[in-house]
Amino acid sequence: MFNRNRCLRRVAAIASISSLVAGCGILSSDSSGDQGPIMVGTTSAPSTLDPAASWDGSWELFRNVFQTLLAYPTGATTPQPDAAKCRFTDSSNTTYSCELREGLKFADGDTLDAQAVKHSIDRIRKINVSGGPAGLLGSLDRVQVLGNREVVFHLNKSDATFPFVLATPAMSIVDPDDYPAGSLRKDSKVSGSGPYRLESYEEGKKAVLVRNDEYKGFAERRNDAVTIRYFQSSATMVKALRDKQIDVTYRGLAADDIVALQAKNSDGELQLIEGSGTDINYLVFNPKDPWASKTAVRRAIAQLVDRGAIAHKIYKGTVDPLYSMVPKGLTGHTTGFFDDYGDPSTSKARRLLSEAGITQRVPLTLWYTTDRYGSETAKEFKELKTQLESSGLFTITLKSRPWKTYVEGYQKGEYPVFGRGWFPDFPDAENFIAPFVGTQNALGTPYAAPKITDVLLPRSRGESDRGNVVEEFEEAQQILVDDARLLPLWQGRQFVAASVDVSGAERALDPSTIMTMWDLSRKTSW
Repeated sequence: MFNRNRCLRRVAAIASISSLVAGCGILSSDSSGDQGPIMVGTTSAPSTLDPAASWDGSWELFRNVFQTLLAYPTGATTPQPDAAKCRFTDSSNTTYSCELREGLKFADGDTLDAQAVKHSIDRIRKINVSGGPAGLLGSLDRVQVLGNREVVFHLNKSDATFPFVLATPAMSIVDPDDYPAGSLRKDSKVSGSGPYRLESYEEGKKAVLVRNDEYKGFAERRNDAVTIRYFQSSATMVKALRDKQIDVTYRGLAADDIVALQAKNSDGELQLIEGSGTDINYLVFNPKDPWASKTAVRRAIAQLVDRGAIAHKIYKGTVDPLYSMVPKGLTGHTTGFFDDYGDPSTSKARRLLSEAGITQRVPLTLWYTTDRYGSETAKEFKELKTQLESSGLFTITLKSRPWKTYVEGYQKGEYPVFGRGWFPDFPDAENFIAPFVGTQNALGTPYAAPKITDVLLPRSRGESDRGNVVEEFEEAQQILVDDARLLPLWQGRQFVAASVDVSGAERALDPSTIMTMWDLSRKTSW
């Protein structure tokens, strides 16, 4: 059951991450994993095991089994050294040099040197998977190796955000002996140098992680092994937690389960940890579809969608309505969709369509994934269907697929309108704009926005002080509002449910809300 009073018998387990660290950290000593692996449950299974193919939630596994040049030690909000120390060596932010730690090796004992880093980055661009991480490397011109330990990145334009890119799990360093330069790895194995090695993997079921004895990096491992179990629904995951089959849940707690956990009186078995989040949920409109390509249709939908109803009816207040692609809490956030459209209005939507000569009911198919963003997704899309059809202006068909085939569908341009979620690559407004625009983007749906891609983003990337680029981000967001090619719906919060016998869940989410498994441990005493 849910324990509200375990810490000093009075400190609530539902608390901000910072208050939990202050309130409970002194009460337990951490074991090193001698009581068996920490069992973590999530509804977010990897779509691939090859970093060159992934710009999605597969990063949650990558962060723990691969190493990057830079990363986020606990409490850091800017990239810090992991496999290397890095810095810009010029005033124009176009030359970035990294010096590797001495003696780095992959988990199998192979040497990790500068050539391995170059191989890892170059193959991302050479393979160039549609909707893959190559889109993060738009400012990279070439990678140069100087000796065994120095790598120099030469950029084709100023890019103060490049260190953030190198800190993403997409830039994981892979063993050249196991990862072909021109194609993806085909088996279900991983050759990395991260805190853990992947001992075994069953697709859609579980990943078994054990301590990598060759690891040299910043992570202080508080356990020796972690097993990640992948669930199809929040309900089965929470049941497994209650039945003590898992120790921690991460990613995918349904609103009903969160509310139930919040409502339960304590009997000393579970804790629920809440933290602020920057993950967002939104709709994408396909410009090749005869109806979704019409600006008036997209704006009419923007005028009709009731975000408050979605947040409160479907998600029970565990998410917040979002009126910009840049979430609250980040420098540059605006409320452009509310400023331009105000409250939902059928009359305004009808006028937008009629002014464009559209007088019939608009037929649209909305697609969503069944197993990626939580159990409420189907309910959310039924609510969207109800909202749009009740206006008398739209006829909506709903269709869905599991994530793996869902990705293939939107990358092929099969969906007129589809739902996506976004967990940030790094905590900067740029990361909620740049990945979605341009001919190659994270959506696999080209979006030509030359003022953003050719003017505003390059201008912002030349500024190291991110507080000085607010105007650029505000203008970019207004362009997104005017185009209505992307329709933000809600911003999430982070909830982690765990056994009270587990410590570290309150510090185990990095700035990209990826769980750092090494922070978890079992409590040995109170």
